[in-house]
Amino acid sequence: MRKNIVAGNWKMNKTLQEGIALAKELNEVLANEKPNCDVIICTPFIHLASVTPLVDPAKIAVGAENCADKESGAYTGEVSAAMVASTGAKYVILGHSERRAYYGETVAILEEKVKLALANGLAPIFCIGEVLEEREANKQNEVVAAQLASVFSLSAEDFSKIVLAYEPVWAIGTGKTASPAQAQEIHAYIRSLVADKYGKEIADNCSILYGGSAKPSNAKELFANPDVDGGLIGGAALKVADFKGIIDAFN
Repeated sequence: MRKNIVAGNWKMNKTLQEGIALAKELNEVLANEKPNCDVIICTPFIHLASVTPLVDPAKIAVGAENCADKESGAYTGEVSAAMVASTGAKYVILGHSERRAYYGETVAILEEKVKLALANGLAPIFCIGEVLEEREANKQNEVVAAQLASVFSLSAEDFSKIVLAYEPVWAIGTGKTASPAQAQEIHAYIRSLVADKYGKEIADNCSILYGGSAKPSNAKELFANPDVDGGLIGGAALKVADFKGIIDAFN
């Protein structure tokens, strides 16, 4: 059975002290209950080693927001998958639309990142999705199919360790949200691509998260779709009450 997941992407927010406080607060709020989904917080690199030991690993997993496409060496300012794993983090977001748009991450670069993440025991949360012009031109299907090339070179065994996240880039931070029907339609299409490549069983077990302005008010309706297995949450992950409201959508 595939997992339901609510993952928070803190992006470039929270000082170390603020991040520790946020993680502690979330840990306390979840202390007396068992969420009906896996909960992941993906933090800036500098938070990872401090936050990981603070949270109950039975309730909250920790991930990074990125890693390098090189193993080690003279790459000033980069952080390797091995470094991320050494903090106790279990996940890493790769291919986020902001990384693709602002930092020029290509299919080939992301393929290297995914392989290094897996080699170091990290589970990639791999993001795909179209921008507004592509959606308006009805090209969303071909866009996500092309982006999946970074992970479709993997063996079936390795692919089964990946979480996919669909991001309608036009709905991130804009206040727009894909309708539940739009979300279901493209999630089902993505799952069909996985089935074509790896077979029905792996496709059925693949968690596909929705990553476009999910909040407590719309999470239940989005997550009710048969092919939407949770959310990759941006802004709402920075407030415990909002993030908890999204987690509770699975109750």
